[in-house]
Amino acid sequence: MASRNNDRRARIEQMRRAEQARERRGRIITIAVSGVVVAGLVGFGVFVLNKESEKKEQKVAEAKAPVTGEKTWDAKKLGRKHVTKAVSYPMKPPVGGDHNQVWMNCNGDVYKEPIADMNAVHSLEHGAVWVTYNDKAPAADVTKLSERVKKTTYSLMSPVKDQAGAIMLSAWGKQVTVDSADDPRVSQFFTKYVQGAQTPEPGAACTGGLGAQ
Repeated sequence: MASRNNDRRARIEQMRRAEQARERRGRIITIAVSGVVVAGLVGFGVFVLNKESEKKEQKVAEAKAPVTGEKTWDAKKLGRKHVTKAVSYPMKPPVGGDHNQVWMNCNGDVYKEPIADMNAVHSLEHGAVWVTYNDKAPAADVTKLSERVKKTTYSLMSPVKDQAGAIMLSAWGKQVTVDSADDPRVSQFFTKYVQGAQTPEPGAACTGGLGAQ
């Protein structure tokens, strides 16, 4: 009888040790897996931060670098009065000068029909980039540019049939003609001049004006 009790206690003890061993293995596996997950998350976080840092550095570089082929006008010589009579601008599209007191909405607005220069110039004064194109611009480029404008506050787009270049970008005192929607100068111009240093009235509204879409 005593022998059977001893055997029973031995089996129970053996089972208890086996259960403890399984629990230890489970804890070790859990800790190991958690460590891998944490390491992965940390690595991913570092990767994301590095990518964001690279993007910021790229934007800073684009903002500092000159835009190849860009034309510049002396901002001090561009009038800024609000007028009601028609203004004859020396460049097409205009990049500044006296203008109508009401701006064109430039909150990513894409206009399918020509807009008034005097209202668009007021938008440039608020820090907008104005994308324009004529009949020579490929339809695919017009579509790509319109998609970019729609995603960009302080920008607008419209056709200008009698402009010299097929695709042109204008900001206050700045203008460039590009070869296509994929021309790297498009991105550079947006980065440099959307609410850029050239803006006479930074932070002024691009909504509440004329031509809500």
